[in-house]
Amino acid sequence: MKTKILLLLIFPILWSCSSDDSDEYQNIPIDFQIPSNFPAANYNFANNPLTEKGFELGKKLFYDGRLSSDGIVSCGFCHIQEDAFTHHGHTFSHGVGDAIGTRNAPPIQNMVFQTTFMWDGATTHLDLQPIIPFTSEIEMHGNFENAINMMKNDAAYKKLYKQAFSNGEINSENMLKALAQFQILLVSSNSRFDKYRRNEQGGNFTADELDGYTIFNQKCASCHATDIFTDNSYRNNGLTVNPSINDVGRYRVTELPQDMNKFKVPSLRNIEKTAPFMHDGRFFTLEAVLDHYSSGVVNSTTLDASLNNSGVLGISLSSSEKTKLIAFLKTLTDNEFLTNPKFAEY
Repeated sequence: MKTKILLLLIFPILWSCSSDDSDEYQNIPIDFQIPSNFPAANYNFANNPLTEKGFELGKKLFYDGRLSSDGIVSCGFCHIQEDAFTHHGHTFSHGVGDAIGTRNAPPIQNMVFQTTFMWDGATTHLDLQPIIPFTSEIEMHGNFENAINMMKNDAAYKKLYKQAFSNGEINSENMLKALAQFQILLVSSNSRFDKYRRNEQGGNFTADELDGYTIFNQKCASCHATDIFTDNSYRNNGLTVNPSINDVGRYRVTELPQDMNKFKVPSLRNIEKTAPFMHDGRFFTLEAVLDHYSSGVVNSTTLDASLNNSGVLGISLSSSEKTKLIAFLKTLTDNEFLTNPKFAEY
């Protein structure tokens, strides 16, 4: 049976004589179903139970530019659904006042199955992750006090908070919990690869795709592990350091020398739609990415051991293997996820 997230009606809607619609509404729990080929979720749902109105509030917050200092830049400004919630085509995303950062906006998908977030792992809790872009001076440059005051004077927000949370309070905790609920449900699990893995209709692979999957398991899966396609680790993958930004990666968080120039291993899901690639968006094609791994890896003291085989750097890949790998990677495109109106802006 096709795996999907089901919204189960646990309680009927109770109607009353009140003129306040929020009093008439009985919030509907969401039964979160984990796809059979996925690992366990990394979230304590008891502290933030998923509900229909919690998700709706999170979605409204995600697309609301009023949360930023310029009233324009929302979370959804840099995380566009049809591009797997990335800023496709932008090496570095543009924030408030056309400010430009130093990293490529990562995709927001299957976050609840991951253990760390951001390129440098600045947070390990999904509830806290939105604080980073929200408060960043070059992203949204938001202010919690201003945002909360705005929402307290907005009828739609007042109604949603009352429906979504038992205490009905408009505060930063509930704001972050609602954003987490929206992100939790951004699950991409119905690509052709998923159907192949679950032996479902529509999961047929060509000979090149099957060969590509074999090559992937032999040469790539140690880092891009499980059907989430990341092992949540930080690695130096041999990129030359961009002197204009000098991004030190994980070292920025830990200040440990062994973490210099290490970045989180990204998921490869919907990779066909998320160019440019790498933390600094330096590669615009999958061919360029594979060329880097086969002939562009630069040695350093923190280079990942898997990319240095007794002095031979990189991953040996023939032209044929590269073609087949790309054919396989394109099976990870989940068009249902990319076009699902449930995740789209109102």
